[in-house]
Amino acid sequence: MDHSQYDSAKIFGGTATRELAGHIAQLSGQRLGEVAVSRFSDGEFQPSFEETVRGNVVFIVQSTMPPSDNLFELLLMVDAAKRASAKRIVAVIPYFGFARQDRKDKPRVSIGAKLVANMLTAAGVDRIMTMDLHADQIQGFFEVPVDHLFASSIFLPHIQQMGLPDLIMAAPDTGGTKRANAYAKHLGVDMAICYKQRKVANKVESMTVIGDVAGKNVVLLDDMVDTAGTLTKAAAMMMEQGAKSVRAMCTHAVLSGEACQRIQDSSLVELIVTDTIPVSADKLRTAPKIKQLSVAQLFADVIQRVRHHESISSHFIIA
Repeated sequence: MDHSQYDSAKIFGGTATRELAGHIAQLSGQRLGEVAVSRFSDGEFQPSFEETVRGNVVFIVQSTMPPSDNLFELLLMVDAAKRASAKRIVAVIPYFGFARQDRKDKPRVSIGAKLVANMLTAAGVDRIMTMDLHADQIQGFFEVPVDHLFASSIFLPHIQQMGLPDLIMAAPDTGGTKRANAYAKHLGVDMAICYKQRKVANKVESMTVIGDVAGKNVVLLDDMVDTAGTLTKAAAMMMEQGAKSVRAMCTHAVLSGEACQRIQDSSLVELIVTDTIPVSADKLRTAPKIKQLSVAQLFADVIQRVRHHESISSHFIIA
């Protein structure tokens, strides 16, 4: 095969997801590029590429979960690559932070996701690669191509391997209906929905179940697990309605506050997440119910295809 038409590429990792970047590089048959981050006593920092990137396609792997230093580090790395004459710059953002700010849901608030898109574009990004955005329309906030991958290509084979009888897919809230419906159709099973009402953000007031879960093994699906309040409440509701067991699958393990303890004390059999956000060994010790699947192989495959100008549509099993 003639490799001459392929773009020479280098993969670099930001501080937040250095380990994931290492796995992606390894699975792409490359070594992870050298990046140094100088930190100053006042808290400022400056990333620098410790090898040439001139004429290369540069893939920068960094999830942008809090603190916002993670986002700013990605912006600085994109800027550094542009100023070092990189041919193209691809921001690989397994978890796209601020995605919940995708619209004005009350007066006088920012649309953070659009601002982040503007900043990445201003920094010099040529392409975005991300996974399970909180809202699909965020792709339209960018004027550059967005490869929006779905964790379904990892979760679906895992569900099939489990071989659970009397399976039913469920959404912990009405926002996840489309996702649960897509999984249910693919697997040929029914679906259920939890309807919740909130008075303040991150706090669920009341909840009801739409659909029959009695005698079923329920798999709850969501794009992220943050405080785990909705998820654990939904699991309890399903059990009250006569479910045989309840599991959950969430792409992004934000796990803030008491989330791990809440999961461990809940009626969930297990919570399966991916490594788009690194989960510390301490958290995994606190909550052995949490299992992690890696997205490294999926991102490595897509990076190779983008490099070789090949179609990536086979990686979109379902939305």
